[in-house]
Parts: sequence; C-alpha cells; structure tokens
Amino acid sequence: MKIDFDSLRQLLIEDRSIRRFKGDKKVSMEMLRQLVELTRYCHSGRNAQPLRYFMVNDPDMCGKVFPALKWAGYFSDWDGPEVGERPVAYLIQCLDTKYGNDCMCDDGLQLEAISLGMRTLGLAGCIIKAFNVPLLAQTLEIEERFKPRYVMAIGYPAEEVVIEDMDGTPDADFKYYRTSDSVHHVPKRPLSELIIG
Repeated sequence: MKIDFDSLRQLLIEDRSIRRFKGDKKVSMEMLRQLVELTRYCHSGRNAQPLRYFMVNDPDMCGKVFPALKWAGYFSDWDGPEVGERPVAYLIQCLDTKYGNDCMCDDGLQLEAISLGMRTLGLAGCIIKAFNVPLLAQTLEIEERFKPRYVMAIGYPAEEVVIEDMDGTPDADFKYYRTSDSVHHVPKRPLSELIIG
C-alpha cells in the first residue's frame, strides 16, 4: 500500500496535543489494543522492544489516574481539564527493566505511532511526561520491574488547536497559548530555521 507524502503531511498537521475531551464519548479496550499493536512495527534500538503499555478506560480508574498528572506547563493558572472534559482513557508507557534501563529512541517513536493512529480513529491525546510516578505506579499496582515513562491521555477532542508560523527570528516566542475564544495556538518554527549548513 502506497501512502502519498501530502497525506502523511496533512495527518501530521492535524495530529495536535489535545487537553480537553468529550467526557461522554468512551474509548474501548479494543481501540487501545489497536493503538498498542501499532508499536510492534516501530523501529527499536537493538531491537530489544522493551516498552510495555498499561491500558486504562474504566471511569473509576481514569478518575484515580488524573490526580497524578500535571497539565500544560505554560498555563500556570490552569490545573487541567474540568470534570466532563477529562480523558476517558490512558495508555501508560512503561520500560520493562528486564531488558535494560535504556529504551534508546523507542519511546518517542512509539508515542508518535500511537498519536497518529489515534488521529485516524477520530481520537486525540496528550503525551504527558510530568506526572507523579510513585503515585501512578501505586494506584495502578504496576509491578516494580515496569518503570512508567510517559502517560498518553486519550479521548475525543473537545477543543480546537491550530498551528501558526513563528516569524523565524532567534528569540521568537515558541510557547503555546489560548485566545479568548478558547482556541489553542501552537507556534512552529519555519523550515528555513530547521536546516543548517
């Protein structure tokens, strides 16, 4: 199957971090399994494939995961989505220390595959690195050998996110922000700034 470049580019443009979700639309375990299955086909450093996923879609468990998370560091006055706009599912990416303490580049590759897969299913998410690891591990009763690395918050999007071009000056502001109409804006550097030499 051939996927054309423009379709891939458009999928990447539309694949944005979402922090507010439709709380009344559930995500099934089968959908979570589909997303984890995509990671099987990703590149893997040393081909060790050391990452594992804890799947959560039970409302009570989602409610217990939420307090362990920190949301949107640039929004200092926002503690995350309100009740009714919180994630309805989570994937907790864990390193299986049976295969070492370094996943090389696998974590980012797999999270991108999951994120793109979510987009094709009409879902959206937010990759969260800032979270209380001990609290999350205890809440979910994750075996000690599995070390949580990232949390992917998942649901159907309840906000609009748009990309805008930065002006290309060295000290241009790269922080995302929300306007008064609740649209989330994400500045992106121009291609000219990404290429050196």
